[in-house]
Amino acid sequence: MAVNPLTAQNAGSESNFGFIVKQMGLVEYGITWQAMKDFTRTRTSLTTDEIWLLQHPAVYTQGVAGKPEHLLIDSGITVIKTDRGGQITYHGPGQLIVYLLLDIRRLKLGVRELVRKMEAAVIHLLSEYQISAHGREDMPGVYVGAAKIASLGLKIKKNYCYHGIALNVDMDLKPFSAINPCGYAGLKVTQTKDLGINDELDVLSAKLSDYLQQELVK
Repeated sequence: MAVNPLTAQNAGSESNFGFIVKQMGLVEYGITWQAMKDFTRTRTSLTTDEIWLLQHPAVYTQGVAGKPEHLLIDSGITVIKTDRGGQITYHGPGQLIVYLLLDIRRLKLGVRELVRKMEAAVIHLLSEYQISAHGREDMPGVYVGAAKIASLGLKIKKNYCYHGIALNVDMDLKPFSAINPCGYAGLKVTQTKDLGINDELDVLSAKLSDYLQQELVK
């Protein structure tokens, strides 16, 4: 059953890197999105940055510049117009979502540098399993060969950011065929399971969180 992240305040603990890390389980997209906006609206310069680790029930999300024509067919899955950058993508169980609620001014990060650090964390994670991955200047995200394995999206508001990374782990990839993923027709998608990585989502979640924090404090 999906939960409300606002009731999961005791799920977080401060890491060795100084971030509050919360394992939230399966959470409805709309509830989480509202929680991110509420957190960002009420935070101050003294608020500790947070990293939320979770999954979403099946949903398509369309970024602020998203074009409706990138939804190719109506598959019956809800489409939510959200406030992150980018086009349309799919979220579902078995996909690791990492939301970064950060004070980027305090971290001394520009948006482009933050995106590169997010990509680097996923690349480091995959390299641990001898999987060669890369980012692309023209298409934010992480790719293995020509296939996308992780999507990125951010909202920046008054030097604070939210949204983050969606890493495909062990999910039903068929809903991606109903869209042009991230606005690119014919873009292939892949996931860690199909690349021979047997570790489950909770293991990859902990590892990716660590790699992200290492990148953010460099």
